Amino acid sequence: MSQPTFPKNSWYVAAMSDEVAGSKPLGRKICGESIAFYRSHQNEIAAVLDFCPHRGAALSLGYVEDGLLVCGYHGLKMGVDGKTKEMPLQRVKGFPCMKSYAVEERYGFIWVWPGDQAQADKSLIPHLEWAVNPEWAYGGGLYHINCDYRLMVDNLMDLTHETYVHASSIGQKEIDESPVSTQVEGDKVITSRFMENIMAPPFWQAALRGNGLADDVLVDRWQICRFSPPSHVMIDVGVAHAGHGGFDAPADKKASSTVVDFITPETETSIWYFWGMARNFKPEDQALTDTIREGQGKIFAEDLEVLERQQENLLAFPDYNLLKLDIDAGGVQSRRVIDRIIAKEQVKSSTIQTDAPLQTVSF
Repeated sequence: MSQPTFPKNSWYVAAMSDEVAGSKPLGRKICGESIAFYRSHQNEIAAVLDFCPHRGAALSLGYVEDGLLVCGYHGLKMGVDGKTKEMPLQRVKGFPCMKSYAVEERYGFIWVWPGDQAQADKSLIPHLEWAVNPEWAYGGGLYHINCDYRLMVDNLMDLTHETYVHASSIGQKEIDESPVSTQVEGDKVITSRFMENIMAPPFWQAALRGNGLADDVLVDRWQICRFSPPSHVMIDVGVAHAGHGGFDAPADKKASSTVVDFITPETETSIWYFWGMARNFKPEDQALTDTIREGQGKIFAEDLEVLERQQENLLAFPDYNLLKLDIDAGGVQSRRVIDRIIAKEQVKSSTIQTDAPLQTVSF
């Protein structure tokens, strides 16, 4: 059996809150687990294996009634604990319990722990200041991409590609002409690049105008990429009028934001990519939020084809030893963190399986 490529005992973003609404469930595969998300009593979010124990139908094709998930094939009703509650004219309470998942709704997202529910700790969900602070505004979206999630981590931890992939929006030659620094702090990896006395590219010219600043003067630009497991990348980005401190410039001299990237594996070669941008200037300007979201959406769409074709090539040439350059340090270090977490998870799982007594199920 091949080794897993992603941790399962971790919190992943599974959906945006508004994707699960009313009586309609959402079926989504997360880390190889087919999961049905739905709203139970008091609109609480719930998640169970997307599998009806009667005939194997997808429960996500059904509907919610009185807080129970009703299979759309023969009407079996499932509770949030994965136990069959009832079925028209049938005795079904002896059915084996299906898997349920630890799930939490927070910050406008639905988070799921696809592994051992007993190990799920809600305090491990990262704090998102921009999601709770009224001085920030956020706009984002979701892409499905056919690539290994680690390729997206590589992409975001090395922004050199912006010069080439995003030449018409955020790319400029100064990016790959400026050195990048990489630091590892426990399970966190940080890469940073600073550019001084340059002209802002088109996207950042628009951001300067959006903050009421001149866009035709020299600026200092920064990119600080922060990876945290299992696969989250937050990137502090922005430009400030040159000579005012760059990243530390006062608010009236800069346009700065945090690029939000939640990368959730679907399978070994496909992902759910929750992208967005949070900004701490003019948070009340919804039109500006919409404009930035549209621009960001187009930028991230440019990565999609590159990553999918890259995945195709890697599958076609599985034994090719890829080159490692200085600019790859952020992605390489992030993968090492991921590998360490997976190794610990595998050791713990093996211990639990060895120690566990044999169990039988009676009907």
